[in-house]
Amino acid sequence: MSVKVDNITKLYGTQKALDDVSFEVKAGEVLGFLGPNGAGKSTMMKILTCFIPQSSGSANVCGYDVTQQPLDVKKKVGYLPENNPMYTDMYVKEYLSFICGIYHLDNQKQKVDEMIETVGLGIEQKKKIGALSKGYRQRVGLAQALIHSPEVLILDEPTSGLDPNQLSGIRALLRQIGKEKTVILSTHIMQEVEAICSRVIIVNKGKIVANDSVQSLQKTGQNMEEIFRELTR
Repeated sequence: MSVKVDNITKLYGTQKALDDVSFEVKAGEVLGFLGPNGAGKSTMMKILTCFIPQSSGSANVCGYDVTQQPLDVKKKVGYLPENNPMYTDMYVKEYLSFICGIYHLDNQKQKVDEMIETVGLGIEQKKKIGALSKGYRQRVGLAQALIHSPEVLILDEPTSGLDPNQLSGIRALLRQIGKEKTVILSTHIMQEVEAICSRVIIVNKGKIVANDSVQSLQKTGQNMEEIFRELTR
């Protein structure tokens, strides 16, 4: 089991961002964590990547506890947060080399070149990050999340704000990555889940309201958008 979450609750003051949430993600699975804005999606992503602690409950990633063994978890996880923070004055290859240094990776030049090829940054690799379109910045973000060969990839709203052409390219890339990695993808976009994911967890007001394969939900005869609208009312 790549990810196991047991009875996670997260409180911000008196507000419950997550309310007794439990789920599992198997190795090689692509899970869509779907819900409206404010449902608790980003909070869960931050707990799984050890950026914030839960108020109660437990979570394990690749057998390591997120509270007790955060450094071990971070070695196993690649993370692309929603706002994709990067040093925009750095060149693409310079930035990826910097990330390699953080992870103390060997053969850094080779790894940077491999990532540039994998995420399709070849024609933009000599530019500063600040000069890239949002779509190519997302590709740089994916490259930094993948460069240390993590077992689990956690992506928080990875296609937010992209135009249709950029959206198509990033979705195709994520489908390819999903063939080799365990992926958890948070989103509020129905088509994202249908295009990329094998299973979906729908959350609303901090609670799980559905947990099933995309195919099973589609077999109900309803459009996924109708299902989402009904479950999150």
